[in-house]
Amino acid sequence: MQKVNTKIVKIDKQNIDEDKIRCASEILKKGGLVAFPTETVYGLGANALDEAAVEKIFEAKGRPQDNPLIVHISHINQIKHLVQSVPEKAYKLMEKFWPGPLTILFNKSENIPYKVTAGLSTVAIRMPNHKIALEIIRNSKIPIAAPSANISGKPSPTYAKHVIEDLNGKIDMIIDGGSTGVGVESTVLDISTEIPVILRPGGVTREDLLTVFEQVTYDAALEGNNKELIPKSPGQKYRHYSPKAEMIVFEGEVNDIIEKIKIMLEQYLYKGMKVGIMATKQTKNHYNYENVIVVGDRENPETIAANLFEALRQFDKIGVDIILAEGISEKGIGKAVMNRMKKASTKRR
Repeated sequence: MQKVNTKIVKIDKQNIDEDKIRCASEILKKGGLVAFPTETVYGLGANALDEAAVEKIFEAKGRPQDNPLIVHISHINQIKHLVQSVPEKAYKLMEKFWPGPLTILFNKSENIPYKVTAGLSTVAIRMPNHKIALEIIRNSKIPIAAPSANISGKPSPTYAKHVIEDLNGKIDMIIDGGSTGVGVESTVLDISTEIPVILRPGGVTREDLLTVFEQVTYDAALEGNNKELIPKSPGQKYRHYSPKAEMIVFEGEVNDIIEKIKIMLEQYLYKGMKVGIMATKQTKNHYNYENVIVVGDRENPETIAANLFEALRQFDKIGVDIILAEGISEKGIGKAVMNRMKKASTKRR
């Protein structure tokens, strides 16, 4: 891939510089790539209606061609040109959760290239709840296809520094808008069946969705990496969010997790390996060891979601050989956190 002179700019979401927004919009309209913050993670954007521009996303990320992209819009009216129809279920969801971290699957119109949908007849669409992202989409007047702005398979970026580490020299512009909020990607929901199906858990939880629908289920593909799976959503088929080191996720009661990690720590240290421990605020003092990173508060799992990918990248910087990670409850956003941890891991205990 030919090296690109990446322009890195800072934008304060509380005091948006319209000149910088216009510059980003012009790049997108001309078929370029721009990384920008959303409320979930940083996205790598291209004109969703320009197949050649979308191809650049796959090239820059090293993304598998059968992994579909999410299309971002700034106003509900934009949907009409992107989908065949808008079901009543979708209107209920959009009214309650947009803008926000919910992606909805629709039957695509002919305006959306199959490159965006990885050959599928459905397109995933969301409206981000972030001032910078919305301003770019509004200013460019085009829908933006945007997966996470990282090398495919690595932990998703929640700071501009993560995007710079992965994509500097590969894309046209990186917008530094500070840290993201939610920290894990959007929930992807399939409403084509009688009972809505969560294809990827995220910032809108199943509990949230049950305030709109009587029943909501999880897709069976969420467990394990199925090489034969044709993914309907990003994050379904491949190992994702992965640090350089092997990672083991420990599940169960907290005290049992602590004891298991202590035993495994001694075993790996005896082998001469450098170990990292991903702990929580409540458990950090149980480990008399230097490479302990506190990912958040068990009683406030939103903090763990916000810090997870940064913690994984910190372990990369430390240069550990193996990460022993505490699992958390899968209630609420904990389901999304554990989905990411399991996708990042090589083993579960």
